[in-house]
Amino acid sequence: MPERSFFEKVWLITAQIPPGKVTWYGRIADMLDAPRAARTVGWALNALTPEQARVIPWQRVINKSGRCSIRHPDHAPQDQQARLEAEGVEFNDRGYTDFARFGWEGLDPDEVAWVLDNLRLPWEREEHRGFREDTEFTEKK
Repeated sequence: MPERSFFEKVWLITAQIPPGKVTWYGRIADMLDAPRAARTVGWALNALTPEQARVIPWQRVINKSGRCSIRHPDHAPQDQQARLEAEGVEFNDRGYTDFARFGWEGLDPDEVAWVLDNLRLPWEREEHRGFREDTEFTEKK
């Protein structure tokens, strides 16, 4: 398989964030050894098609202040917050969450390398002819 694009790497790492947890754009960039690429992480998540956005949990990536700040034609920050609240993430009356309670620690460099080397995005599978919401990430064979 050829080298992955930065966007594909962002999607694979974002897919590892468990329900009820959040991280920030810069943390994803740091995990990908691109500490100045927080905006590019946002662009990658914004580039998801509606079908891809059903399997990549884009809503779990928020700003470093702990607020939803998505800029997308189909989703407002309130939509993102509502999705996270449905997963159990709590926000205060000003729209901030507590990273100490709901933050995802992320992956260490070895785990990142393993994910990037061994997992496929749902739409990369050979047998894939359009994917469903319940599609799981699979190891490369």
